[in-house]
Amino acid sequence: MLEQKETNEDPLLKKISKLLKIPVEAFQNFNREQPVNVIANTFHYGSIAHATAENIQCTFNPRDKMVELNERLKEKDNIITTLEQLIGKK
Repeated sequence: MLEQKETNEDPLLKKISKLLKIPVEAFQNFNREQPVNVIANTFHYGSIAHATAENIQCTFNPRDKMVELNERLKEKDNIITTLEQLIGKK
Protein backbone atom coordinates (compact mmCIF):
# COMPACT_ATOMS: atom_id res chain seq x y z
CA MET A 1 0.00 0.00 0.00
CA LEU A 2 0.91 3.63 -0.36
CA GLU A 3 1.72 4.29 3.31
CA GLN A 4 4.10 1.32 3.43
CA LYS A 5 6.37 2.72 0.72
CA GLU A 6 9.57 4.40 1.86
CA THR A 7 9.30 7.07 -0.86
CA ASN A 8 6.43 8.04 -3.12
CA GLU A 9 6.53 9.44 -6.63
CA ASP A 10 5.71 13.14 -7.08
CA PRO A 11 3.06 12.62 -9.79
CA LEU A 12 1.11 10.28 -7.50
CA LEU A 13 1.44 12.69 -4.57
CA LYS A 14 0.21 15.54 -6.77
CA LYS A 15 -2.87 13.55 -7.79
CA ILE A 16 -3.65 12.65 -4.19
CA SER A 17 -3.07 16.20 -2.93
CA LYS A 18 -5.35 17.61 -5.62
CA LEU A 19 -8.08 15.12 -4.75
CA LEU A 20 -7.83 15.73 -1.00
CA LYS A 21 -7.18 19.48 -1.43
CA ILE A 22 -4.05 19.23 0.71
CA PRO A 23 -0.67 20.67 -0.32
CA VAL A 24 1.96 18.15 -1.44
CA GLU A 25 4.26 19.55 1.25
CA ALA A 26 1.88 18.23 3.90
CA PHE A 27 2.64 14.69 2.71
CA GLN A 28 6.34 15.31 2.32
CA ASN A 29 6.72 16.88 5.79
CA PHE A 30 4.37 14.50 7.59
CA ASN A 31 5.50 13.38 11.02
CA ARG A 32 3.53 10.70 12.91
CA GLU A 33 4.76 11.98 16.27
CA GLN A 34 3.46 15.54 15.84
CA PRO A 35 -0.26 14.85 16.56
CA VAL A 36 0.71 12.86 19.64
CA ASN A 37 2.79 15.79 20.90
CA VAL A 38 -0.04 18.25 20.33
CA ILE A 39 -2.52 16.10 22.24
CA ALA A 40 -0.07 15.37 25.06
CA ASN A 41 0.84 19.04 25.48
CA THR A 42 -2.67 20.53 25.30
CA PHE A 43 -4.96 18.07 27.10
CA HIS A 44 -5.27 18.37 30.86
CA TYR A 45 -7.46 16.37 33.17
CA GLY A 46 -10.49 18.41 34.12
CA SER A 47 -10.14 20.74 31.14
CA ILE A 48 -13.46 19.54 29.77
CA ALA A 49 -16.39 21.34 31.32
CA HIS A 50 -18.71 19.16 33.33
CA ALA A 51 -22.10 19.62 31.71
CA THR A 52 -25.34 18.32 33.02
CA ALA A 53 -28.39 17.54 30.92
CA GLU A 54 -30.27 20.66 32.02
CA ASN A 55 -27.34 22.94 31.10
CA ILE A 56 -27.11 21.79 27.49
CA GLN A 57 -28.82 24.20 25.11
CA CYS A 58 -28.28 23.46 21.43
CA THR A 59 -28.15 26.44 19.10
CA PHE A 60 -28.48 24.11 16.12
CA ASN A 61 -30.70 21.26 15.10
CA PRO A 62 -28.87 17.99 15.86
CA ARG A 63 -30.78 16.22 13.07
CA ASP A 64 -29.39 18.74 10.54
CA LYS A 65 -25.90 18.08 11.84
CA MET A 66 -26.39 14.33 11.43
CA VAL A 67 -27.53 14.81 7.82
CA GLU A 68 -24.52 17.06 7.18
CA LEU A 69 -22.18 14.49 8.72
CA ASN A 70 -23.68 11.72 6.60
CA GLU A 71 -23.13 13.78 3.43
CA ARG A 72 -19.54 14.48 4.39
CA LEU A 73 -18.93 10.77 5.05
CA LYS A 74 -20.33 9.91 1.61
CA GLU A 75 -17.93 12.43 0.05
CA LYS A 76 -15.00 10.90 1.92
CA ASP A 77 -16.05 7.42 0.80
CA ASN A 78 -16.02 8.64 -2.80
CA ILE A 79 -12.55 10.13 -2.29
CA ILE A 80 -11.26 6.89 -0.76
CA THR A 81 -12.69 4.87 -3.65
CA THR A 82 -11.01 7.19 -6.15
CA LEU A 83 -7.69 6.97 -4.27
CA GLU A 84 -7.88 3.18 -4.18
CA GLN A 85 -8.46 3.18 -7.92
CA LEU A 86 -5.46 5.50 -8.43
CA ILE A 87 -3.23 3.29 -6.31
CA GLY A 88 -4.52 0.16 -7.97
CA LYS A 89 -3.57 1.52 -11.40
CA LYS A 90 0.09 1.92 -10.38
